[in-house]
Amino acid sequence: MFHKEGGKIILISTFSFTVALLATPYLFSNIWILKGIQITLLFLLVMVLQFFRNPKRHLEVNDYHITAPVDGKVVVIEEVYEAEYFKDKRLQVSIFMSPINVHVTRYCTSGKIKFSKYHPGKYLVAWDPKSSTENERTTVVIENRIFGEILYRQIAGALAKRIVNYAEEGMVVRQGADAGFIKFGSRVDLYLPLGTEVNVKLGQKAVGNKTIIAVKNNG
Repeated sequence: MFHKEGGKIILISTFSFTVALLATPYLFSNIWILKGIQITLLFLLVMVLQFFRNPKRHLEVNDYHITAPVDGKVVVIEEVYEAEYFKDKRLQVSIFMSPINVHVTRYCTSGKIKFSKYHPGKYLVAWDPKSSTENERTTVVIENRIFGEILYRQIAGALAKRIVNYAEEGMVVRQGADAGFIKFGSRVDLYLPLGTEVNVKLGQKAVGNKTIIAVKNNG
């Protein structure tokens, strides 16, 4: 299944691929050049299709768990000063998505949207620490009954040219539901209360709606 944000791009890419595939035999007589071009076109189409895939993943909602909002690699776990909303220290957990990862953003917890803001900006590589404050990005805060306020930030990377954010202030959202999309390479930062028990390690692969990023003891 494909994400709705890829509908237009998939349609255009498929049409362009079909036209190019039909036209290449008339433009190139050398069989090796012809096959090389056709294979390249097919590879590019497959890349577009896999980028917009949207696998359905069952999730049992649990307010005592913060789940991974995206697929990717955990690249940051550290205490930082969060200057936009909290204006105090928070525990930051960041997940970097390569172009081959699923790029759907999912709500990491259930609750009420307290803050949602889009920021235009640069397109630094997503693993650059400055990308959190200088790149195009959206900042969303969810108030959860167990953890309190949780902030997540969608950040555009060097290839990402559009961030889609469905969160609006006042909405009540469900953990695991579709929260948006980042097109072509990106990163998501989570800002958790200090003292939160983190359940992942640096370098670990995270899977959206499956990997538990943090837990709070309910006993």
